[in-house]
Amino acid sequence: MNLYNNIFPSTEEFLLKASEIIKNGGLVAFPTETVYGLGANGFNPIAVAKIFSVKNRPSFNPLILHIDSVSSLELLTTIHSEKVLKLVDKFWPGPITLVLPKTVLVPEIVTAGNSTVAIRIPNNEIATKLIKLSGVPIAAPSANSFGMLSPTTAVHVANQLQNKIDFILDGGKCSVGLESTIVEFTNDNFFLLRDGGISSEEIEEFLCEKLKRKVLENNPNSPGQLKSHYAPIKAIFFIDEVDISNFNKEKTAIICFSDDKKYSEFTFRKILSTKADFTEAAANLFFFLHELESENVDFILAEKIPEIGLGKAIMDRLTKAVNHYR
Repeated sequence: MNLYNNIFPSTEEFLLKASEIIKNGGLVAFPTETVYGLGANGFNPIAVAKIFSVKNRPSFNPLILHIDSVSSLELLTTIHSEKVLKLVDKFWPGPITLVLPKTVLVPEIVTAGNSTVAIRIPNNEIATKLIKLSGVPIAAPSANSFGMLSPTTAVHVANQLQNKIDFILDGGKCSVGLESTIVEFTNDNFFLLRDGGISSEEIEEFLCEKLKRKVLENNPNSPGQLKSHYAPIKAIFFIDEVDISNFNKEKTAIICFSDDKKYSEFTFRKILSTKADFTEAAANLFFFLHELESENVDFILAEKIPEIGLGKAIMDRLTKAVNHYR
């Protein structure tokens, strides 16, 4: 089949077709503001199992349930907290996922056997329409092969998953371009599990409290906690961790944060944001890495990003990509 025959415009007609696929236990790739998700009926364990199979995703790695309204929370979590409601009222819809105690309605396969479930409302009209039309929470990790670059366009999805799925809704380039920030609420405290599309500083300023840090690499209760992830097919290293003179300047790509004059001797260069804007840089990171996968380069060298605001999330993704080749 033609590689792109499974990409469809996000019109009412195709949204209805996509929702029928979800209802009938199939898979649909769809856009969110963060990255494209690979979605299934979150209440159907057999449908959810197909996600793990298509992505070659390990079963110990939980999924996020996507909902279209705060009222759906009562179906998915046993928690009743004013602090949680205050947080979601501020940041939903948006790129923040909450990890909360789950109800018996949530299948074990979604949570990888954990007693908690990851939930968010995406800030994308196509995604929320699909969820509403489907009538169920949609379980969805990124629509890629496990461990590889997250997709920020429909073509990225098709290039990676090809004919493994039948239906991809095209919503253009994702506006945020990085996965959601993940926060767990337990024992009346908030814990940061993953940096993402909303900076930890913004959340802390709103809560008037510091987020505690928690890493559960060996027994994750949400996505994004593995040491190695988000890797391009070309080997990637940090510039300051290698001898740059050993790399062929015509066959090595450079990723810089903002200085478009740096490393000008290299043929392939990507500048994340000439304005040193972290939001723009985040939106461009995976998009540029996907472009470099198809260029005639052997290696990618990345400049480290200042770890403030969204810079933390960018560095998280770059570090996990580099870890894949260490």
